[in-house]
Amino acid sequence: MRDHQLRALIQVAESGSIRAAAREMHLSQSALTKALRELEEDVGAGLLSRSYRGVEFTPAGQALLTRARLSRSLLQKAREEIQTLKGGSGIRVALALTPMVSAAVMSKAFRDFERLAPDVEIGLSEGLPSIAIPALMEGRIDFAMVIADPRDLPFDVTFELLAKIETTIGCRAGHPLAGAKRWTELQDARWALNLSAGSQGNQLLRWMQSRGIMRPERITYCDSPLLMSDLMRRADRLCIGPKALFTDSIFGHGISILSLDPKPPEISLGVITLKGVPLTTAARQLRQCFERHLRGIR
Repeated sequence: MRDHQLRALIQVAESGSIRAAAREMHLSQSALTKALRELEEDVGAGLLSRSYRGVEFTPAGQALLTRARLSRSLLQKAREEIQTLKGGSGIRVALALTPMVSAAVMSKAFRDFERLAPDVEIGLSEGLPSIAIPALMEGRIDFAMVIADPRDLPFDVTFELLAKIETTIGCRAGHPLAGAKRWTELQDARWALNLSAGSQGNQLLRWMQSRGIMRPERITYCDSPLLMSDLMRRADRLCIGPKALFTDSIFGHGISILSLDPKPPEISLGVITLKGVPLTTAARQLRQCFERHLRGIR
């Protein structure tokens, strides 16, 4: 595998077609097609298929694309690490944050980091496991601070526990069930839950089953914290989330929390990184800034 072949593969994915990829790389279509054909011969498998929808990646092509992106990202991080040692600029750290960490400590952590490394660029994305894990595996982020069940995470990532977080059920202020005390009162409620791997929704349903509590039947499946917040406020859905987030002065405005017995299960807040891939100096410093402010949080 040669670098120009992998770059061609990545560019096709980003451009959506061979013609557009060739234009971006300042190559003829025949030259780019030849590079892709040679790559297919090298790995012994077809990587792309063409249909009326355009160019699509085969399973083998998708697997190679993920690793190609990671490989190029790691080389770029090595260059940035060398720049750090030389005192240069142009360094970037990318991370994903769960909304609770964002609400609780992000501004403080960023201020500390900016004093340490004023010239480092920061890239920020959503900290749901379903979003953060693919980004990690393709090298698009350095680390993520997520709420997840470690049992549901893939082998490729490492999860380091930071804290056990108290959870609660939230609804809009004034919801007919805002004063509910028992789980039996919620049997006919409408819910909005994220049920992707490692999610709070999945952990809640497992816990309810272990306690003999009837599983919700009216669920809107949602993997966006912003949309879940809207579903609580505008569509009378119940949601599970960190108590610290639902009681936050900004995010929690207009949200009531239910005082249920028994309380819903605690969840794990941790840092996920790609197994065997060390953080750059700048990424390690940013992680430490967050962890310092997260001590003792529940």
